[in-house]
Amino acid sequence: MIFTDDRELLPALAAVADVPFHYAEDAADFEPFPEFLSAEETTEWLRAWTGNGEVDGDDFRVFGQDGTGGYAAIWLTRPDRPLADQPVVFLGSEGETGVVATDLAGFLWLLADGLGPREAVESPGQRPRTDGELTAIAERFAPGSRRSASAVIDAAAREFPDFEDIITALCR
Repeated sequence: MIFTDDRELLPALAAVADVPFHYAEDAADFEPFPEFLSAEETTEWLRAWTGNGEVDGDDFRVFGQDGTGGYAAIWLTRPDRPLADQPVVFLGSEGETGVVATDLAGFLWLLADGLGPREAVESPGQRPRTDGELTAIAERFAPGSRRSASAVIDAAAREFPDFEDIITALCR
């Protein structure tokens, strides 16, 4: 699968990176990056995470992490579709995996509803605290895609039920 997108952070993710995330029990534990990890950093991380020295990170654009070091990434799985139309995934520091949104628009609404990528995988039923700044970003970049965090998570699980198996197959 070949994608022509470079590693320039999408404007919506750049806007998210400008929002300060403060640790609180009822807030998203998320640290967005100001740019995607490089191809080399992504491959190095994925090889360490999977224990597989033969994999590369070409199918992922890592753009943030949680406080434990788990990564949020765009998963390039839809050929001939732009980055914004690819699913957003979480690969946790302790082996947690999941597709958290079917696309960037869904991810923006997930954040606006108060959940980060880790919470979407580990605690999808938690009662989120909405965020005004992130809601404004979602309204700006995904105005016709408004959904609750639970609707975003449910749609991702329905569309990509085999993501965990795909990732597990990469592990050694």
